[in-house]
Parts: sequence; C-alpha cells; structure tokens
Amino acid sequence: MTIRATNHSEYGKIKSVFIKPTEASFINQNFISKYWKSLNYLKEPDYESALIEYQSFEKLLRSTNAEIFKFEGNEKVNIDSIYCRDASIITNWGVILCNMGKVERSSEPNAASEIYIKNNFEILGRIESPGTIEGGDVAWIDETTLAIGRTYRTNENGIRQLKGILNPLGIHVIQVDLPHYKGPSDVFHLMSVLSPVDKDLAVVYSPLLPISFRDNLISRGYELVEVPEIEFESMGCNVLALGPRDCIMVEGNPITKERLEAAGAKVRTYKGQEISVKGGGGPTCLTRPISRFV
Repeated sequence: MTIRATNHSEYGKIKSVFIKPTEASFINQNFISKYWKSLNYLKEPDYESALIEYQSFEKLLRSTNAEIFKFEGNEKVNIDSIYCRDASIITNWGVILCNMGKVERSSEPNAASEIYIKNNFEILGRIESPGTIEGGDVAWIDETTLAIGRTYRTNENGIRQLKGILNPLGIHVIQVDLPHYKGPSDVFHLMSVLSPVDKDLAVVYSPLLPISFRDNLISRGYELVEVPEIEFESMGCNVLALGPRDCIMVEGNPITKERLEAAGAKVRTYKGQEISVKGGGGPTCLTRPISRFV
C-alpha cells in the first residue's frame, strides 16, 4: 500500500497541524475577564487551570509525532482564537481564509494569514463580505467531497464563494442546512454534530442532522456512532481523529467513548472544562490540521 499525504482528510494520521496554545490566546486572567461574557462563554475560564489542561491536550497531539505549528499571540484577536480551526480551510492548493460569522472574531483570518505566509503556506483564496464561513462548518467527507454547514456562522453567499474556488478544482461541495437550534448566539457548527474518524466511521448527533445528509453518509459506507442526548452538550460529538479510529475527545462522555471503542476505535480523553466546555470548542476546534497520511 502506498502511503501519501493529503490536506483533504479529517481522519488520516496527522502529519502536520496548527494549534494556538493558551498562553497565546487566553494571555492572562485579566484578558479572559475582558472578553468571556461578550463572547457568550458559559463561565469565565480559569487561566492557570486552562494552562494545565492545554498541556495535557498538546501532549496527546505530540504523541503522534506530527509536525506542530503554532499561531502566535496577536493583540487584534481575543480568547476565541484558541479555536483556531475556524479562521481557515486547508486544501491541497493552499489556504482559504474564512470570513467569520461571529463579528467579534472578524480579525482572526487576517491574523492567521500572517502566520501562514510567515511559514510559506500558499493562500488560495478568501471569503469576502457579505459572505461568511467558519472552519467549524467545514469537513472533508472524502478527498474530493467537502461538506459545509449552512448555519448562523456560514451563509449562502459564503458557500457560493467557496464553491467558486473549489468546483473548478474538481471538489464537490455539499451544503448541509442545519436547524435554528439555540439561535444566532450559540456555537453550533456542522462539526458540532459530525466528526469523521475513519473513511467509513463517523461520530454523529442524528437529532440535529438533516435526513438527506445522514442518508448520504450511509450511502457512502459510513457506519455512524450515535451520540446520546445526555452527552451532546458535553461535546460528545466533537471528536478529533489523530489517525484512523484513533481519537481524542473531552472526558465525561462515557457512552460515546464506549460506542467508539465497540467500533474498534482507540479513544484518549483530556480534561477540557476551561479550554473546551466553557467556550464551546472541543478538540477539532482547538486544532487546524494541515496534512494527513492516507
């Protein structure tokens, strides 16, 4: 079997990834206090506890021997920048910079762009206003199929722009229309209800998935690991694949963990009260994978 790298995978073994550690995003307790309420965090994160949690999370990432790039601190962004997936989309031809649906995060794509350029990444394109897209709404289903959630953070104009960039390159973009759920102020992305963890295995929360998209996954040969209602709010559906059926998730979701293990997956957990639960961003949100082996 030939092993090669692609940027079009959510489940191959991670080759390279960007992260934004706590000290570069949360900065200090005063900085957290300045932003957490206006950003709709559940509670104010504790900076010292967040540092410890992030160290454990990063240790799990480093166990893969992946090349880890880091976004640097930037005075123009706020604590939400720890969820570094959202500012960009990665393709084999370069980076697509998003335009954030959450206005308070509007400066993040430009800040990320500076780091990409500094590290010699090509910029393929950019989503321009009035279009909006956030990276948490975007997931590779296979190497030529990209699913994108139509949510309060990602609008029709942004999706049209993304199709205009990717369709000529042979990429099929599937629009997934998600429900109102808790409304515009809530963190509700496509990857809140979908986490591919192998070419034929995905963690899903079916009550909030459109029937047509769920059927599409099944028709493609996906087995679905169903997250129970009791574990949806605790981020049971936000699962990061380090490799095929090798996953990281926030601790405190034992039913989903057991179902993943029954499907043959290895599951590692981290304590994420400060860096994940309070801000609504799990392990997929905390990372911007670049390249994976398939």
